[in-house]
Amino acid sequence: MTARAAADNAFPPLDVVIPTWNGRHLLEGCLRALAAQTIACSVIVADNGSTDGTIELVREASPAARLVELGENLGFGPAVNRGVAAGAAPFVVLVNNDVHCDPSFLERLAAPFEESPQIGMVAGLLLRPGRMVVDSYGLELDRTLAAFPRFAGEPYHPERLDESGLFAPSGGAAAYRRRAFESVGGFDERLFAYMEDVDLGLRLQGAGWRCAGAPEALGVHERSATAGRRSRRQVEIAGASRGYMLRKYGVLRLGLRSAGMALAAEAAAVGAETLLGRDLAALRGRIAGWHRGAGVTGEVPDGVVDDTIGLIGSLRRRRASL
Repeated sequence: MTARAAADNAFPPLDVVIPTWNGRHLLEGCLRALAAQTIACSVIVADNGSTDGTIELVREASPAARLVELGENLGFGPAVNRGVAAGAAPFVVLVNNDVHCDPSFLERLAAPFEESPQIGMVAGLLLRPGRMVVDSYGLELDRTLAAFPRFAGEPYHPERLDESGLFAPSGGAAAYRRRAFESVGGFDERLFAYMEDVDLGLRLQGAGWRCAGAPEALGVHERSATAGRRSRRQVEIAGASRGYMLRKYGVLRLGLRSAGMALAAEAAAVGAETLLGRDLAALRGRIAGWHRGAGVTGEVPDGVVDDTIGLIGSLRRRRASL
C-alpha cells in the first residue's frame, strides 16, 4: 500500500470548496497544490460569474473537479454555501484561490476532528509570501466583535504558536464538520464578503461547537489578490460587513465600555481609510451594512471575546493585518 493510500484509508472524505471570481491567474497554482496533497479530496470550484477564462481553466487543469457555475458575482459566502451543497463529504475545507497549500495541508487540517466530536471547526496556519511572516492562525475577537488574524505580521516561529484566544478559523483556510456547518445554516448570505467567517464562528460557538488549531497545516496567502489590495471595492465591502455585524449583534448595546470602544475604533478606521483612499468608501460601506442589518439579530456566546484587547490593542491589530 502506498503512503497516500494508507493516508486515504485513515481519513474520512474531504470536500475542498474554492470560491472564485476572475481569479484564473491564481487558481491554477491553487489547483496544482491540491492535486499534490498527501490525502485524496473532492475539489469543488464555485465560480461567481468569471469572465477571465476561469471555467475553461478548471475544465482543462482539473477535469475531476466539480464546477458550480453561479453566473453572476453573488459574493464569497453565497458561493461557498452553494459549493458545500454540491458535495456530501463529512468534512468541508474552504480555501481561497490565492492560497497555495503545502502537500500535507489537508491531512494536518483534518486531524483535529478525530480528537473530539465537539470540534466543529479547525484553523490552519497561513504565511505571507516568503514564508517568514505569519498571515493568520485563526481569528480572535475584541469586545466590539472586531476580528483579527492571530499572530498577523509576526515572525514565523512554530514553537511560539498556541491556541489561547482562538475563536474561529479564517475563511481563507478553514475546515468545518459538515454537520456543524449545515446545522447553523452555513454562511449568512447578507454578508457579500468579509466577516462571514466571524459570523459563522459566533453561531457555531453559540451552538456548542468548538474550534481547534492545526499549526502544521501550512499554506501561503497572496492576500487580497482577487479584490485588489486596499482597493475602493475592498474597503467599501469590508465596511459594509462591519456595519452589518455591529447592528446584527447589537454591539452598541453591549455596555458603555463596548459601545465607546466600538465608536472610537470605527472613527479611527474610517478616518484612516478616508485619508488613504481620498474617498468615503469606508463610511458608505458601514452605513449600507448598518441598514442591511435592520431586523437581524444574533447573540454573542459567553467566552468568545478576549476582554484583554483594549482600544490601543485593537488598533494595533488592525494595522498588523493590513
